[in-house]
Amino acid sequence: MIADTARRSTGKDKPLRVPGEDSTEQRPADSLTPREIVEELDRYIIGQHDAKRAVAVALRNRYRRQQLPEELRREVQPKNILMIGSTGVGKTEIARRVARIVDAPFIKVEATKFTEVGYVGRDVESIVRDLVEIAITMIHSQRLDLVREEARLAAVERLAEIMSEQAIAQRPPRSSHRREETPASEEDAEAIAQREAQMFERRRRREQKRLMDLLNTEQIDDETVEIELDEGINYDDPSGYDYTPGAPYDEMQESIYDMLDSLIPRRRSRRRVSVREARRILAQQEAMRLVDFDQVVETAIQRVEDAAVVFIDEIDKTISGDGDSGPDISGEGVQRDLLPIVEGSAVMTRYGPIHTDHILFIAAGSFSKARPSDLIPELQGRFPIRVELQSLSEDDLYAILTEPQNALTKQYEALLGTEGFGLRFNEDGLREVARLANQVNQRSEDIGARRLQTILERVIEELSFDAPDRAGESVEIGKEFVLERVGEVVDDEELSNFIL
Repeated sequence: MIADTARRSTGKDKPLRVPGEDSTEQRPADSLTPREIVEELDRYIIGQHDAKRAVAVALRNRYRRQQLPEELRREVQPKNILMIGSTGVGKTEIARRVARIVDAPFIKVEATKFTEVGYVGRDVESIVRDLVEIAITMIHSQRLDLVREEARLAAVERLAEIMSEQAIAQRPPRSSHRREETPASEEDAEAIAQREAQMFERRRRREQKRLMDLLNTEQIDDETVEIELDEGINYDDPSGYDYTPGAPYDEMQESIYDMLDSLIPRRRSRRRVSVREARRILAQQEAMRLVDFDQVVETAIQRVEDAAVVFIDEIDKTISGDGDSGPDISGEGVQRDLLPIVEGSAVMTRYGPIHTDHILFIAAGSFSKARPSDLIPELQGRFPIRVELQSLSEDDLYAILTEPQNALTKQYEALLGTEGFGLRFNEDGLREVARLANQVNQRSEDIGARRLQTILERVIEELSFDAPDRAGESVEIGKEFVLERVGEVVDDEELSNFIL
């Protein structure tokens, strides 16, 4: 059972290999040193060393806090971070990657999407409620992965049983040339019934064994079978857990639903599907049966309260132009609503209260028309670490195209490779893409590394369209190829503002 093997005390299901180590030994990701965290971030993000160091220290402080005595541990608060920099320089990616490194629940929100309490719109407490649901989905998926093989074997056995019963039920009864046995007594009738039951069971077992062999070799995957499905479960989601972040929350409505769920058994429906689809659905049902969902919720709540990362983007957009609080319901009013959550409070969710005292908050904004000091003083004090991210140079843009493990060029080469089409970027071509991206950024709105994707999409648009028809061919993209595709657009300033 997953309940016996899961580590409830820490909630860590996937230890991370320490960067740079060649051995197969692994240790929990939350014990990585700041240097190791920065090295891991360097594999995906170019530059921004100050921001990487800040989040690395904040994460290491979490590990240090866990080593303290209980009484002192409660007093240590996370050192929240305010990132200052234009769009596309890596603010979001740093926060997202660092949460992935330590396997922590992560949510990104835009401050401008919220309104002050009392007005129509999303309230800031929905951040925490969405975060809990994300954590539950994440941990549920991890636990399902642990029992995936056991569930697959159980599903094949169950499917063979279902199909054997349906096959025997559809067969016409065997005609007998023997004279019908007439029971002489009640005992004889019972013996006859017992023999018939034994014969049926032997036939069922033979049929089940035959079907097991066929299922294991996938010989009957295209046939159809009728199975039962639980209503209310999303079988298209690998986690089986159906939730949409951002859905409106009504505490009274959720209480009514929970009460009805406990009183009314889940309805079941029958559906005819292919054997291949039935195997997948039954494997998911078996996996969900093996996982203790109550324990998943318990671990998710603990993970949110001790390790979650909340990234609040566009915090500068909540600053009113004249510096006054005014009637802007998406401005200072939102800042004041955020304050208790960032300071540490209990937010009520459908799973009970969630304490935000030790959630790490990372706020970010360009602050092109305002300063961090224009935030309300109380909120400023809750973000003691401030780092400024630098704008990307032409060399930075070139490095982004070549160095990260998830570089855009590697992604495009792999995507078109699935069509049997060879795509390769040479150095001159990548230098030209970086130069054009930097030129457009300086001339119009600076959107950082996002400009690279805009230009690359235009460069390979025709190749991507024709790739299925050109399997076996290969193309090398150099400087001339890039200029042929986007050179004229870049030179036309007005046109580039619309297209690039």
